[in-house]
Amino acid sequence: MSTDGRIFREAWIAGVLKHYPGTPKAGYIAPWDETPEWERECAASVFGQVRDFVNVSSGNTSKLTREQKGRFVATCWIAQIYKHIENPKPGYVADWDDLPTWQQETDADIFEVIEQAQS
Repeated sequence: MSTDGRIFREAWIAGVLKHYPGTPKAGYIAPWDETPEWERECAASVFGQVRDFVNVSSGNTSKLTREQKGRFVATCWIAQIYKHIENPKPGYVADWDDLPTWQQETDADIFEVIEQAQS
């Protein structure tokens, strides 16, 4: 589980560094060891959900658009937020259309990193 979560977190950090306009908040790019436990659990869980989705789709997720891939990650993440935070800030559970472009791109990157790890 820890390895899956780390892969997710590393993909998140890489995406933030690539897509975030300007200098990202320190928490956005904090290394795994400095990430709160609840967030580590979320990362590992979402990694598993994407992995399972890729596997049950027999790799046909490669035919999805980047938006579809990103939306899947975002939706899985929102469910984890609700699992771990009783009254999350609205920004933590924002719908896809309300996410900033950098976050949408980062979520799509995360899906593709996990997808490639499965092939």
